[in-house]
Amino acid sequence: MGRLTGKVAIITGAASGMGLAGAQLFAKEGAKVVATDVVEEALQAKVSEIVENGGDAIALKLDVSSPESWNAVVEATIAKYGKIDILVNNAGIHIAKGILEAELADWDKVMSINSSGVWLGMKAVIPHMQKNGRGSIVNTSSIAAIIGGIADAQGAAYSASKGSVRSLTKHAAQWFAKDNIRVNSVHPGAVFTGMVEKAGIKSQVEMGEHYKSLAPLPPHAGESLDIAYAYLYLASDESKFVTGVELPVDGGWISN
Repeated sequence: MGRLTGKVAIITGAASGMGLAGAQLFAKEGAKVVATDVVEEALQAKVSEIVENGGDAIALKLDVSSPESWNAVVEATIAKYGKIDILVNNAGIHIAKGILEAELADWDKVMSINSSGVWLGMKAVIPHMQKNGRGSIVNTSSIAAIIGGIADAQGAAYSASKGSVRSLTKHAAQWFAKDNIRVNSVHPGAVFTGMVEKAGIKSQVEMGEHYKSLAPLPPHAGESLDIAYAYLYLASDESKFVTGVELPVDGGWISN
């Protein structure tokens, strides 16, 4: 407990899955959490649970593809808490269409959220971190940014967007190190989330059966909390000499 005591963290895509797990864990570790998502009702319900359990958190609607929406969230965060120490760019979408199947609208939608959303978040938050004299940014990429095959679940735009996040993270790490702002990326492999469950896979174990030949570490598929702990390490002062790294959380998939 207390690994983030006194720190203010904005987390995107926090109504469910990895973002929600991150918000819950950060609150347990003492952070003041600004949980954001486009899904307002579900987000508010989850944030109310965090507060009922003793956490300090607020829910704000955020369209990560909108500069105006980002500015509103940052302004509200500063008004409420006075600073921003941590940004977790977790929000993302997936469209299972390859290069030949995808239409321009599919491509643009994925890129606007997964790639432009990360850039806009950093653009909005970094000036406040510069004023603080420090900060930690954690960007959610994917093993699809590192390897091909089914790692991108047939999503060409998804793969490209996560590759963009990987490169942009390294760019930011270099340019803002002088401000003591650390920027790192997390690269999930197969992770059992609510989105996966809605697609018809009923458990983490069942999901793992599909990835047995790819991820050697049982149960061959992770859970949201596995990613949240990666966020926690990179957000905390435990990683104070770590920037520009890509941290795979994939059960050993990319070691093949």
